[in-house]
Amino acid sequence: MFYHISLEHEILLHPQYFGPQLLEKVKTKLYTEVEGTCTGKYGFVIAVTTIDSIGAGLILPGQGFVVYPVKYKAIVFRPFKGEVLDAVVRQVNKVGMFAEIGPLSCFISHHSIPAEMEFCPNVNPQCYKTKDEDVVIHAEGEIRLKIVGTRVDATGIVSSSLHSFHMQIHKCKL
Repeated sequence: MFYHISLEHEILLHPQYFGPQLLEKVKTKLYTEVEGTCTGKYGFVIAVTTIDSIGAGLILPGQGFVVYPVKYKAIVFRPFKGEVLDAVVRQVNKVGMFAEIGPLSCFISHHSIPAEMEFCPNVNPQCYKTKDEDVVIHAEGEIRLKIVGTRVDATGIVSSSLHSFHMQIHKCKL
């Protein structure tokens, strides 16, 4: 589900940026640091929509860096248990399939795939299909699924930021 919420973030700036373009640098750094990141509490920050306020800078003793508190609004994507979403299948194998729901990665176990569908390893690409081949699920295909569980994995990397989190839906059902 998508939400438009108010958030806060602290921007750390080196003194070299002090001058007439200071506020523009704070705004640019905010976009760079928060868009595409994820937290377990709010989900994925898709886009910053408005910057409500940039607080007074606070000098860090002994370092010379300045911290600016920023309040802003952003569109976030946060999935919930029981939510039904459309996904794109990325990989199919005998234990299940992996799909993507926007920035999220999802594993669908073969136990959650309807019993009338069987895995076909000898076709290219590998797929799950019904006996009459009325329904075929293969890589790059689209599916609709229901989320049956989520978890936050702090070891994953989203976009290019090494300090972000990766939220993974680990249980889904077709």
